[in-house]
Amino acid sequence: MKTSGLLLCLFFALGAHAQGTVYTSKEIKSRIYSEAPMENIEAVSAKGISVLNAATGEIQVTIPIRSFQFKKSLMQEHFNENYLESDKYPNAVFKGRINGPLTLTDGEYKVTVTGDLDVHGVKQQRTISGTIRISKGVVSINSVFMVMCKDHNIKIPTLVFKNIAESIQVSISGNYTIYSAPKP
Repeated sequence: MKTSGLLLCLFFALGAHAQGTVYTSKEIKSRIYSEAPMENIEAVSAKGISVLNAATGEIQVTIPIRSFQFKKSLMQEHFNENYLESDKYPNAVFKGRINGPLTLTDGEYKVTVTGDLDVHGVKQQRTISGTIRISKGVVSINSVFMVMCKDHNIKIPTLVFKNIAESIQVSISGNYTIYSAPKP
């Protein structure tokens, strides 16, 4: 909850409130998948949060690294302690802007979003493709993209190199509702 409040304050400080409708999601679902010769690795999280300013197209998605759940507890431990160092880098964050105008009428729209992806303390500018669906006032997002471990200084020891792929498929989805400020 602390992270979601901070995220909302950031957007309001940038003037999002005055410029248009703000949508939020407190249940962004994410999945990471790595296909490797020895064993595929998969983890899921439903703890991501996001804010979308419909007028400016600004979007921010924050996913707590420790929220990823693996089938094997040892994989989860190695992921958090050895690879993503989640105590030092607790969140993966994407902050960007939708390229082109955002249409708020019912339908499904292919979009690209350009911004900074911050994983493992390394920011990288990315343009990511996705889909925005609008249905009866509910805004939904879906995106699948690849992240290269080397691009974010995620070290894979040679001893386990065959167990972990150099690229990770990331899937993101979520539904947004219009943000209404709490009444005093």
